[in-house]
Amino acid sequence: MPAAKAAPVEGLAARRAALRLLDAVLRRGESLDQAMSGAVKGIGRGDDRALVLAIISETLRRLPDLDALIDSATQRPLPDDAKARSVLRIALVQALVLGTPQHAAISTALPLVVGGPRRLVHGVFGTLMRKQAKLPDVPALPQTVADRWQAAWGPEMVEAAARAIAAPPPLDLTLKQGEDAASWADRLGGQTLAPNHVRLPRGSELTSLPGFDEGQWWVQDIAASLPARLMGDGAGRPVLDLCAAPGGKTMQLAAAGWDVTALDQSAKRLGRLSENLARTGLTATMVTADALDFTPDRAFDAVLLDAPCTATGIFRRHPDVLHRIGARDIAERAELQAALLDRAAQAVKPGGVLVYAVCSLEPEEGEEQARAFLSRHAGFITDAIGSDELPDGIAAGEHGWLRTLPTMLADQGRMDGFFVARFRRTD
Repeated sequence: MPAAKAAPVEGLAARRAALRLLDAVLRRGESLDQAMSGAVKGIGRGDDRALVLAIISETLRRLPDLDALIDSATQRPLPDDAKARSVLRIALVQALVLGTPQHAAISTALPLVVGGPRRLVHGVFGTLMRKQAKLPDVPALPQTVADRWQAAWGPEMVEAAARAIAAPPPLDLTLKQGEDAASWADRLGGQTLAPNHVRLPRGSELTSLPGFDEGQWWVQDIAASLPARLMGDGAGRPVLDLCAAPGGKTMQLAAAGWDVTALDQSAKRLGRLSENLARTGLTATMVTADALDFTPDRAFDAVLLDAPCTATGIFRRHPDVLHRIGARDIAERAELQAALLDRAAQAVKPGGVLVYAVCSLEPEEGEEQARAFLSRHAGFITDAIGSDELPDGIAAGEHGWLRTLPTMLADQGRMDGFFVARFRRTD
């Protein structure tokens, strides 16, 4: 009689998907957004997909500390890319961070190393559980990232970034122009830190909140809302929003009365923007094109370039950037940004403004980019950002540019890292 087939392990598919995602990020350098759809293919239940994202996100937040625990329980360090190390990372983060029972964490881990060092994985996990191993309250940043940011911003910023990575960020909403932020904060159970802004605790169920169906607000980190805020009231004047999707800034500009042309090279992402405009009752002209090839038929009073970047400033919600972005990536993005800035400058009419923004913590993409732009374009000057244009606790730097860091708004849940410069055309 043939042997009975082993019963499938409940929850194994989610752990396999998490392992595939970890490999995609650490070995192939893919972003979570890029790799997610392929990794969870075949997982139909929403709660299982949510579990996959929770496992991989917390693993990436705690990776150096997880590795330190694993190394403390082995005679010789496992290779960084060893499957056993990755499986142990996933099992440990469930038991130590997500509250998964130990037996469930290890029973769903061992099938991932079939034909491999199951005894090693079981032994290391068991040793750490018997020692009542814990992860530190403040995670360690990857050493290369800590060194890079300390050189740029100092030890206080590195400490703040480590504290910020410990948990996903709060949820920021941008309200349509003219809405009473204090009243909406009361209705939604949050706080307001700026005009047209409400901050909610993480985990709020968006679609069931008051005002969602009516399009009274959209999700947008407070740092991401600053570039469009610095454009002021539109009064019907034309503005070009380059690299516009998914569209938070487009909606801000439309709500502020600008005549918006929103350009992006991704038709799919512009489709999402179209849906958001329909929900909020706002309007914009959408153009599918590469910003480097686009030649507008008119000049604009204002151009907003929220340029493609390394996204290291949004590491709290995208912890994969801590492990896949290096010097080469930063240099490649900086080269593209310079080309986009040169192209954007051509669309600004005399006397008009160009706002440049990146969600990056790298000076090469921010301050150095602004200096290089001014050196190439004698017809542009810095239009200094004033303190009266910014929320309390946020200030522009000595050059009149804005640099936000995780040290800011520490008592209110912190904020993403951004760089914003506003230039005015004089010729």
